[in-house]
Amino acid sequence: MIITEKLSVRSDGHGDVIDVTAKVQEIVDKSKAKNGSALVFVNGSTASVSTIEYEPNLVKDLKKALDKIAPYGEDYEHHKTWGDDNGSSHVKATLLGPSTTIPFEDGKLLLGTWQQVVVIDFDTSGRQREVIVQVSGE
Repeated sequence: MIITEKLSVRSDGHGDVIDVTAKVQEIVDKSKAKNGSALVFVNGSTASVSTIEYEPNLVKDLKKALDKIAPYGEDYEHHKTWGDDNGSSHVKATLLGPSTTIPFEDGKLLLGTWQQVVVIDFDTSGRQREVIVQVSGE
């Protein structure tokens, strides 16, 4: 059995980290599948999906580390293509990737005690982000 659902999340951009763990678990619950996996995918080239211990200081640390790798305000070649300023957003999103897959057993996501599923929006302005959750299981 495979079901696909979409979530809409509001983002402030600039590395905004949004916890979607409860929403993903709700979709798994709704599927009635006992064992399987949940694929969580954000469509868009300036956002990512990952897992993190979702606490304010670690969120700050993540943003700081990624800003060292691909700082905002630098002269990215991408800016010449569209005349925008989000080259760093694309680089960060590419490094982390658009999706993650979480196994579940007895209907519960098999996440660690301090592990949450997050959407990270790196773009330079806020927006609604669409997140696709695809549950495969039995």
